[in-house]
Amino acid sequence: MHKIVVLAHPNKKSLNHAIAKIVVDTLKSNNHKVFFHDLYEEKFDPIMPTRELQLSYEPAPEIEPYCIELQKADGIVIVHPNWWGQLPAILKGWVDRVFMPGVVHSIPKKGEIKTDGLLTQLTALVINTYDVSLKKEIEIFKDPLDTIWKNCIFGFCEAKHCDRILFNDVYQSTESQRAAWLNQVQDKVRNMFPENKTH
Repeated sequence: MHKIVVLAHPNKKSLNHAIAKIVVDTLKSNNHKVFFHDLYEEKFDPIMPTRELQLSYEPAPEIEPYCIELQKADGIVIVHPNWWGQLPAILKGWVDRVFMPGVVHSIPKKGEIKTDGLLTQLTALVINTYDVSLKKEIEIFKDPLDTIWKNCIFGFCEAKHCDRILFNDVYQSTESQRAAWLNQVQDKVRNMFPENKTH
C-alpha cells in the first residue's frame, strides 16, 4: 500500500505548492511510500481523446501508471485551488481520464448501468484554497467542491473515507496565517495517515 499526492497549481511559489510539500514530507516522515504528481510539472494532458471513450476500458499507456497507483493506494491527498467553484481544468482532465471503469468502479454488465465502487480501501483528503470568505463560499456559493469530491467522485467510487480542508481569503493572508495553515495541514495528515510501523 502507498499514498498518492496530486497537486494542481501552476505557480511554484503558491500556497498550494507549500501545502503539497508539507503533505509529502509528513507522509514520508511517517514511513509511507509516496507517489507525488505535480500535474503542471508533468504536463499532464487533460484532453480526453476519442479512443478513451470506446468501451474497451483499457488504460492508455500514458495514464496506465496513474491507474495502477490508484488501484493499489490506500490513501490519496489532492491539493488544488477553487477556480469558479470547480477543479482546475488539468485536474478535472486527470480525474476524467484516470478515474475510469475497471479502475475506480466496476464495469457494468451488458444492458445494465449499475456499478460498484472499487476504491473501498482508499482514504482521501482534499485540500482547497479560496480567495473568498468561508461565509460567502458556504452561504452564497454552497461549496460545490464538497459535493464534487465527497459525493460525485469519492462517494461514487465508495472510498472508505473522504475529508476536506478549506483555507479561505488566501489572497489577503499574512505569512503568519500561512504558517499556521501549514501546521494545520501537517497535523491533519499525521492524524489521517498515522506512522506506518510495518514499513
